[in-house]
Amino acid sequence: MTAVSSPVAITTETDSARRAKRRGAALGLLAWFVGILFVLPVLWMLLTSFHSEADAATNPPSLTASLTLDGYKEFFGSGGGASPWPSLLNSLGTSVFSTCFVLLLALPAAYALSIRPVRKWTDVMFFFLSTKMLPVVAGLLPIFLFAKDIDFLDNVWLLVILYTSMNLPIAVWMMQSFLADVPVSIIEAAQMDGARLPTILWRVVAPIAGPGIAATSLICFIFSWNEMLFAQVLTGVVAQTAPAFLTTFVTSQGLFLAKVCAASIVISLPVLAAGFAAQDKLVQGLSLGAVK
Repeated sequence: MTAVSSPVAITTETDSARRAKRRGAALGLLAWFVGILFVLPVLWMLLTSFHSEADAATNPPSLTASLTLDGYKEFFGSGGGASPWPSLLNSLGTSVFSTCFVLLLALPAAYALSIRPVRKWTDVMFFFLSTKMLPVVAGLLPIFLFAKDIDFLDNVWLLVILYTSMNLPIAVWMMQSFLADVPVSIIEAAQMDGARLPTILWRVVAPIAGPGIAATSLICFIFSWNEMLFAQVLTGVVAQTAPAFLTTFVTSQGLFLAKVCAASIVISLPVLAAGFAAQDKLVQGLSLGAVK
């Protein structure tokens, strides 16, 4: 006998489908609203960077004001100001080197805590995380005095060491969860073939956990690039980074809004470019292990 669906059941299924469709449309509109809400300040800053200082200072600001590149020209020193290139190169160097050092230290530590766990490894992970709970300003004075005693102020390598130590706990925490999904059988097979620990780490574990490593490195790069407190206090002219250079636009004559917006856009471009280039790896890494 052939089962016949009742009209009541068909109507119920249709109503459920309609309600689900309406909920999906509402969530989609909410997501678009939140996205626009987050992007709007960035778009406003971009528009302001193309205005003259007089138009940028108007209240309320004008959307139809003429566009100009004067803010960018002044940022790059066309008006006789300081060149931003040394600061940009310092930020790039400190971010890249500190990220590389973090990966070199975090990968073996995460391997030991995930694939070859030690006793009470959860306590170790909590200790790593607890180091991020200390306010940065609490350690600023001791670090300043120590760097002054060893004549290490205004040195790029001081920032590299600090950024490495600051980003290492979060990197170990992230990579431990990524490496926990690496099949132990693959590692045991490599050991049976005579592979030593460095070979297992760089030729077996690293390729499998590639998306997680990419996500970790991008986050560490962003944290290093955006850090300003240590760079502002511990550097002067030689090791000044881009965020510290940005604060020099606040002068006794006032805040030049168009120039500051232009500088902010330029300084944000490397991070945006890195995030856009690694967006697929970033999504894979942050969602790694989310679906079992």
